[in-house]
Amino acid sequence: MTNLLVKIFIKNADDINNDKVREHYGMLSSFVGIFCNICLFVIKFLMGILSNSIAITSDAFNNLSDCVSCVITLFGYRLAAKPADKDHPFGHGRMEYIVSIIISFLIFLVGFELLKTSFDKLIHPNTIVYSNIVLIIMIITVLVKIWMSMFNKKLGKKINNTAMIATATDSMNDVIATSTTIIALVLSRFTSLPVDGVMGIVVSFFILYSGYGILNDTLSDLLGKPADRETVKDIEKIICDHDDIIGIHDLIIHDYGPGKAIGSCHVEVEANADFVKTHDLIDEIEKELGIPTCPVNWPIGSGKSFRGVYDRDTNKVLTFSDTMKGTKEGKEEEISLDDPHLLDVVDEDQKEQLEEEIELLDGASAEFDQEKVSRGELSPVFFGSALT
Repeated sequence: MTNLLVKIFIKNADDINNDKVREHYGMLSSFVGIFCNICLFVIKFLMGILSNSIAITSDAFNNLSDCVSCVITLFGYRLAAKPADKDHPFGHGRMEYIVSIIISFLIFLVGFELLKTSFDKLIHPNTIVYSNIVLIIMIITVLVKIWMSMFNKKLGKKINNTAMIATATDSMNDVIATSTTIIALVLSRFTSLPVDGVMGIVVSFFILYSGYGILNDTLSDLLGKPADRETVKDIEKIICDHDDIIGIHDLIIHDYGPGKAIGSCHVEVEANADFVKTHDLIDEIEKELGIPTCPVNWPIGSGKSFRGVYDRDTNKVLTFSDTMKGTKEGKEEEISLDDPHLLDVVDEDQKEQLEEEIELLDGASAEFDQEKVSRGELSPVFFGSALT
């Protein structure tokens, strides 16, 4: 059933890193949740009236709150799918984490309300009217919730979406809550003890614990937990396997939403290394990592003859004076490429070489695109020197 719904409503369903595809997965999950929860609310509300069971009636309103949760989630997915903009250059993927937090608070609310109602039923028990029809219908609603949990869990794992997995957990909580009302309904035939209230208290603590688990995991992602150690080791190995790489440091991986991680690192090469060859080497490494590169700046000279970098965006040269191994303060100066003063800082050969390399870069390298960088489809490369 899940695969059929995905096939019907989602185009390019396997392109799970595409924001639009992820949005469609979210919309499918939300619309299915809204439809099912409205049906369950109506059915359980009627069954609660017929059986005079406050537990079943409370369970009905629990499904109504799940419907509200689905509406919130729907808006969350649409916001998360918004492309990167000036205020959010890395996109809105973290909105999925915000949605998970909202769902966790709704789970807390349901847990506390159930706990309050259960204590009230423990103190003031009411007579439940047993009916086979009510029992059969309640069992069917449990099966529907089990399917909804499996449905959201499968979608959530496929696209690595914490909000869907949280929704799946919430559905399983509903299965347990409804199951206790069924048990209470059956036991009402054999005892006058307030078993409905006792079971409600147990379930409410279970629901509160699951809400805590979702909140804790989501906050870890949102606040920036360390990258998976195996991922870091794999990246370091790919980079350091090249003989011309001396070392790597400051490897940082930022999480900008499920399936959207952006990393950066500093790669060390010999001071007198040829920068064109170095750029080709970085290109090779990026291809191994599956990400094309775009040089944002370009070095002028190398080793002790390093004079600065050319900014491809501003078409200006940023020069650095030698700090004499840190014994004096270095000076920075920004000079236009066509400014005659540039020859006071770099020699004629360096300028000619720079112009040739710029022409080569403009024709061969990828064009800088902030949206592609935000989606993890393009990696900006910066050159510099530790000698000045």
